[in-house]
Amino acid sequence: MTDAEIVAIVNPLSGAGATRGVAEARVALLNARFDAARVRGSVHLTERRFHAGDLARDAVARGTRLVIAWGGDGTINEIGTALAGTGVVLGIIPAGSGNGFASELGLPRTPEAAITTALDGRDRPIDGGELGGRLFFNIAGIGFDAVVAEQFNLRTLGRRGMGPYVQIGLRQTFSYRALHYRIRLDDEQFETDALLIAFANGREYGNKIRLAPHAKMDDGKLEAMVVADRGPLSRLWCGRHLALGTADRAAGVVKRSIESAEIDCDGEMPYHLDGEIGRMRGPITVRILPKLLTVRVPR
Repeated sequence: MTDAEIVAIVNPLSGAGATRGVAEARVALLNARFDAARVRGSVHLTERRFHAGDLARDAVARGTRLVIAWGGDGTINEIGTALAGTGVVLGIIPAGSGNGFASELGLPRTPEAAITTALDGRDRPIDGGELGGRLFFNIAGIGFDAVVAEQFNLRTLGRRGMGPYVQIGLRQTFSYRALHYRIRLDDEQFETDALLIAFANGREYGNKIRLAPHAKMDDGKLEAMVVADRGPLSRLWCGRHLALGTADRAAGVVKRSIESAEIDCDGEMPYHLDGEIGRMRGPITVRILPKLLTVRVPR
């Protein structure tokens, strides 16, 4: 990687139907915009998992002032993690299946407008969250939503998007078996069989599926949502709240604005951070990290 005041990192596989030709067009558009703006910019394609984070850390080490992420929430999470606490600004060109993080920041959906924002927008400090030692910037979850994300990520390129996500969610509605959790939210402790436990810095997963309508990315708090388990038909009925943006009003939901939490159970827990998935045994600690990342947003 050469020294440049702006580095763009492009995930060639992001989006519901991305192809290699699409990636080449993205690179060409970025280079043209850098030339037009008369800035020293370089563009790099990711080649493997975690490559985006490696490229971003290299950019930070070389004194780059702005790193542009072109990809979905997972790519943005990798790059944001590398930039966290460094003062290097993150620009975003959303190209994922859901784009929940970009939507929360009010970013344009078209690449041309998003590049304009990345080059000429204003800088906004936002909070970050940490779950089990890993950072997230939008939403992290344990349980049902993590399993749905896990199944979704197994789908091949070109077979993603909102439709397949809903299909997986419906299938898991009838097959998912909830775990029994021991939970601490700040100083409050309780146990429950939970369908899911989510920690929201932003309001929505993506595609207007809104989990935490009162979440704010710069208030020094996470919105914790503990959804008690219920039968399949009740799961379906309560699921309407996600589309309506009223999940905090659903029956059997514990909602708290918190700074820290701890989750434990007797088995392995599936989790996700901004759509990136994993499994770990508890206890899992969660905390808010105020003003951790600076992002470029519209003026």
